[in-house]
Amino acid sequence: MKKSMLALATLTAFAGAASAQSSVTIWGIVDATYAIGNGSLTDRTSLTNSGYNSSRLGFRGIEDMGGGAKAGFWLEAGLTNDDGTGAGSNANNQNVGAFNATTGANAAVRPGTQGLTFNRRSTVSWGGTWGELRLGRDYTPHFWNHTVYDPFGTNGVGTSQIQNSALGGPTQVRASNSIGYIYGQAFNGNSLGPGNGFHAFVQMYRGEMPSGAANSNDGNGFSFRLGYDAGPLSVAYANASTKYAAGKITTSNLGGSYNLGVAKISAEWDQDKVAGGRKGTGTLLGANVPMGTDEIRVAVSNYQTKTAAGVTDGKANKFALGYVSNLSKRTALYATYARVSNSGISAQALNGSTTAAGGSSTGMDFGIRHSF
Repeated sequence: MKKSMLALATLTAFAGAASAQSSVTIWGIVDATYAIGNGSLTDRTSLTNSGYNSSRLGFRGIEDMGGGAKAGFWLEAGLTNDDGTGAGSNANNQNVGAFNATTGANAAVRPGTQGLTFNRRSTVSWGGTWGELRLGRDYTPHFWNHTVYDPFGTNGVGTSQIQNSALGGPTQVRASNSIGYIYGQAFNGNSLGPGNGFHAFVQMYRGEMPSGAANSNDGNGFSFRLGYDAGPLSVAYANASTKYAAGKITTSNLGGSYNLGVAKISAEWDQDKVAGGRKGTGTLLGANVPMGTDEIRVAVSNYQTKTAAGVTDGKANKFALGYVSNLSKRTALYATYARVSNSGISAQALNGSTTAAGGSSTGMDFGIRHSF
C-alpha cells in the first residue's frame, strides 16, 4: 500500500512538473457576414463568413525544454460557419495539377478528401534565443505586408486591390512543405509583428515534384521578409521567387505604418512578375482611426497590369470605408462599404457579383465577430 501511494505521489509530481513547463491552447474565431455585391452584369446577396476576421479553429502549444530551448506546434483550420463546413485546403506550390504560371490556377490537393483541414497553418517549431526553426504549411513571408499594412487586414469586401488582383500565384498567401527561420518575433507566434526592433522571416518551400521531368522544379521557391518596429513606427520589405516550367513568378513589396495616436496611417507598394514578362503593380494608402473603443477604417488601393511590352492593359481602383463597434474584447459588430472601378481588361467585382471589363462594382458587409 505504501509503495503504491509512493508511486502515485511520484507520478503526480512528475505530471505536475511536466504540465508546468508546457501549454496547449484551443482558440478560434466565428465571424458571420451578410454580404451584398452589385456589378454591371450580375448582383449577389449572401450570408457568408470572415468579413472582419477569418473564421477558424486553432490548437497551439509550447513546451519549455530548459536552457532557453522550446518546442511548439500550431494547427489552424479554416471554418465556413455559414454552412457548417470546414475550409478545404489547396495545392499552393504543390503542382499536383496543371498549374498555369500566368493565371495562377492550380488543382486542389487530393480532391474528395476535403473536410475540416488544417489549411490555414500546420507547423512544428524548435527554437531558442537564436530564433525559431519552423516546418510545415505556413504563411509566406511576402504575404505579411499585404495584411499588416491593410487597414482591413485582407478580410471582407474592404480587402485591398493589391491582394484581390495580384498576379502572385499559388504562394501569394501560403506555401506547403516549407522550412522557415524567424528572428525577433514571439516564439510560435503568427510572424506578423509587431516585433521588437529588427525582425526577419526567411522561408524556402518545395513543390516535391519527381526529378528528371521538365517540371521537376515546379513549386520550389524562396521568400524573405525583413522589418523594423520601434514605438509608433513599423516598416518591412519582402521578396519571393517561385519556379515553374513556364517561368518563375517573383514578388516584391514594401510597407509601413505610423501611429499618430489619433490615427494609424499605412501604405504599401507591390510588384508581381509572371511567366511571359507580364507585370502587375499595386499601391495602397489607408488609416485606422480609433473612436473610443470603436474604429473607423479607410483605404484607397489600385492594381494595374502591363504586357511584356510594357503596355498597361488593365487597372482596378478601389475605395473602402468601414466601421467596427467593439462590444467587448471578444465580440464586435462591423459594417464596410467598398467600390471598385475598372479600366481596360480589368473586371474586378465585389462579394460574388460580376462586372464587365472596364465596368465598376460596389459591395457591402454587415457582420458580427466573436473570438474565443
